[in-house]
Amino acid sequence: MDRSKRRLVLHAATGAALLATAWVTNAQTADAGYPSRTVTIVVPHAPAGPVDRVARMFAEHLKDDLKQSVVVENRAGASSMIGAASVARSAPDGYTLYINASIHSINPLLHRKSIQFDAVRDFTAISLLAQGPLVFVVNPGMPGDSARAFADAMKADPSRFSFATGGFGAADHLASAYFLHEIGLGKVPIVLYKGGAPALQDLVGGQVSAKMDAIITALPLVKAGKLRALAVTGATRSPLLPDVPTMQEAGFKDFEFTSWYGLWAPANLPPAIVERLDAAARRIMALPAVRQSLASQGFIVNYRPPAGFSEFITSEMARYQKIVTAADIRID
Repeated sequence: MDRSKRRLVLHAATGAALLATAWVTNAQTADAGYPSRTVTIVVPHAPAGPVDRVARMFAEHLKDDLKQSVVVENRAGASSMIGAASVARSAPDGYTLYINASIHSINPLLHRKSIQFDAVRDFTAISLLAQGPLVFVVNPGMPGDSARAFADAMKADPSRFSFATGGFGAADHLASAYFLHEIGLGKVPIVLYKGGAPALQDLVGGQVSAKMDAIITALPLVKAGKLRALAVTGATRSPLLPDVPTMQEAGFKDFEFTSWYGLWAPANLPPAIVERLDAAARRIMALPAVRQSLASQGFIVNYRPPAGFSEFITSEMARYQKIVTAADIRID
């Protein structure tokens, strides 16, 4: 090899080594200096709902782990897509994080034309945090003391009945549509409300007949006798409603539906920061106080690291697509 070629090879090798060193140095610097200011967790829902409760509990412990201020910012609207879009446009520096429920992975299946981001490619999946079943609740004046008896009453006179949902494409919407499809009553209306609170208010008032709801928000109304719980949608009974059977126990052998909660950041978050945040999530979700707090709200810890969370999202989106197709859920 002549001298000029040797110089080219040497320069190429040196350049590659410098690039590799720079990448490692940048990653280490990002990790070593992160965080140096307040971290914001965007919650794309109104305050006091299940996602907000999980996020605020997580934020309280994250500030201790990161030794930095962590604030929760509610950016509600458009089935959580307003907040999600703002996160997708944010800098991938670890100072804007995002906690949402399974609706994040449902929206792209329903809002194909209007969605302004890619729910997978525009985000960094950091950690799956928790999940929990829904509870099938009805107005006390409705017939049937079980999910099966209620279904039979609906079949006898479908025009009397309606379901409520707090958001188009939310877990309660899909679970309701799934149930109605399973019993062959897909035409029974599912009334859309701007949030779970007004939906529950109308359910208590008798303006709608039934709802699949998060246990934490339905439980006080069930205990007060203002709603009747027919079944829970998880694989096992809820410790908060031990006398309420699962949908499978009620005779719907393939019915299982849970809402889950995860932590994301904008796409291209540096690996060192991903690792730092995931390590914090792993420690937080292992805390007895966190597990007890979640259990008291009807949730269970289901921590998974980035790779496991990404695989979980892929499998859930495939499952949701089957429900959306079978129940013919679409935006007219």
